[in-house]
Amino acid sequence: MARLLVSLLFLYIGYRIVKALFAKKSGREPVPAPPAAEDTVQDPICGVYIAKEDAVVGTLEGTRHYFCSMDCLEKFRDRLDHTPSSNSGGTA
Repeated sequence: MARLLVSLLFLYIGYRIVKALFAKKSGREPVPAPPAAEDTVQDPICGVYIAKEDAVVGTLEGTRHYFCSMDCLEKFRDRLDHTPSSNSGGTA
């Protein structure tokens, strides 16, 4: 009885090894699940994609801009202050 159990165990282990070898050779890799369906936006300063609900929001001339952090919002404001064509009334 013990011999039967040991031989079944070895057969099962061999089956798993062969299956793993053929799975790698076929080129099929598991496809990652698509991200959750949420609105994402790109930070205009650093280029990071963030969820709208987690973003820091700044408004300029009625247009909303989304940032990953207050640091990026401040950099955006600094760029507006240093551009020659910017008007002094716009704030982010």
